[in-house]
Amino acid sequence: MNLANKLTLLRVILIPFFIVCFYIPNLVVNTISVNNYLIPYANLLGLVIFLLAAITDFIDGYIARKYNMITDFGKFMDPLADKLLVTAALLILLENGLIAGWVVFIILAREFIVTGFRTIAASKGVVIAAGWLGKIKTVVQFIMISTLLLLNYPFELFNWPVDQIFVALAVVLTVASGVEYIYKNLHIFDEAK
Repeated sequence: MNLANKLTLLRVILIPFFIVCFYIPNLVVNTISVNNYLIPYANLLGLVIFLLAAITDFIDGYIARKYNMITDFGKFMDPLADKLLVTAALLILLENGLIAGWVVFIILAREFIVTGFRTIAASKGVVIAAGWLGKIKTVVQFIMISTLLLLNYPFELFNWPVDQIFVALAVVLTVASGVEYIYKNLHIFDEAK
């Protein structure tokens, strides 16, 4: 297993540690004050773990491309690791009342649809790598989750809370990348007949 694939697996391994942060009572109850804004330790530790996992996404892709370590395992596992990380974070945010259920539904519905396409393609011996719009969507989702972990970050831009700007961008990019993915891969269904 090459270094890029090991980093992808590290992302998956970090997910349970991220989740556990939000179930340790002392981390949930105790807070740190930043400019009179209280942030639970669980959110801060969760954010650190989440960002570490997110960074592995960029590093493993860079290493795979630069050193020609692109493998079918990486093409399959890298987007799956992203989906697992984002799903875990969305469910934690939803459970803590930091994100609306409809946002989580849109994001997860897109992921199920894409996974379905990938499953059909794999049954035909075709591996579909993530597209650029999907990669941008993932980055924006990572930023959205990070801002929401800071408990609705208090800064505003054009009189709109920054966290909600990233929620809106994430939803738009999720839908757009899903539509693009379906459009580009409709031929999979023709081949499946």
